[in-house]
Amino acid sequence: MSIRREGDGPGSLWWDRFARRRQVPQGSGPPLTAFVLAGGGSFGAVQVGMLAELVDRGIRADRVYGASVGAVNGAAYAGDPTPSGMEHLQRIWRGLSGDTIFPRGRAHGPWTFFQQRQAVHANTGLRRILEEGLRFERLEDAVVPLEVVATSLHDGLERWLTEGPAIEAVLASAAIPAMFPPVRIGGELLIDGGVVDNVPISRAIDAGATRLYVLLCGPLHYRPRPARRPVEAVLTGFFVAVHARFARELAMVPPGVEVTVFSGGGDPSADYRDFSGTPELIAAGRAEVAAVLDAHGGAAAHGGAAGPGGAAGPGGAAAPDGTSGAAPRARARRATSPARQSQPAGGMAST
Repeated sequence: MSIRREGDGPGSLWWDRFARRRQVPQGSGPPLTAFVLAGGGSFGAVQVGMLAELVDRGIRADRVYGASVGAVNGAAYAGDPTPSGMEHLQRIWRGLSGDTIFPRGRAHGPWTFFQQRQAVHANTGLRRILEEGLRFERLEDAVVPLEVVATSLHDGLERWLTEGPAIEAVLASAAIPAMFPPVRIGGELLIDGGVVDNVPISRAIDAGATRLYVLLCGPLHYRPRPARRPVEAVLTGFFVAVHARFARELAMVPPGVEVTVFSGGGDPSADYRDFSGTPELIAAGRAEVAAVLDAHGGAAAHGGAAGPGGAAGPGGAAAPDGTSGAAPRARARRATSPARQSQPAGGMAST
């Protein structure tokens, strides 16, 4: 398993790299297209519809980057980026339930969060789903080059998994803290990549991507609701930090890079084990991509789309509040999908 470390040396923090990159002109040549898939729990079903619509329109990634459930869906796409592959992925998602992904022990309830063990649930259910869904054994064997991110419990930094057993890598990227146990790879314990880089657009840009399609699992703008319990306050703080990094990176996209953001939108549900809204979420993902691309040509050569609620004109980046920023050319659309949401309140499950 190949693990690449971020932040190991002086000046290598992600914001330093972004600052330097903004001053470096992008090279000429054909666009390098990257799909960037974020985390978002059971609401990851919306990405399935997004991927299916992109594939049907002939838009194909040259590289795929995934965090948490984005690593799950990104791996499925990278292994079979065809209409039949997306149909297979949709069938799997439609058959999911809370019990298949989050198997319960002999006893369950709120008190299980206080037991002396690494996680509330085993990852055996997710492992079985990956064994059924992935069509390659090692990351380097994917049809489309794939990288997934995890978080190291050794130093708290991101680890990029680029080679080795695919199932172990995806399990590590999707190891939601407290929900799933850490996964040991290369002598390190790894957990959910969404903890440190839930929307890894900087990784794609560092690799030379000039056209990014970002598949979110929730609203582009995170507006937390007032917490009713201490645990909700903790989770709210975590997701504020997660969304803040993406907002900063989106505002700092360098010139010459086009970004299209597809957002799930809507309000999350309170039950992280609720997969009952999957069909509606898949349909909402399709509708989101169709609405954005139809408004701007919808062709395979599509190079960025703008829409209501966070659009930028040429030469301006979409700022977190929907206003136009400076220099970078980026496009973003905030969804207004009415679909039922399945992500927990405050975004408990980032996988």
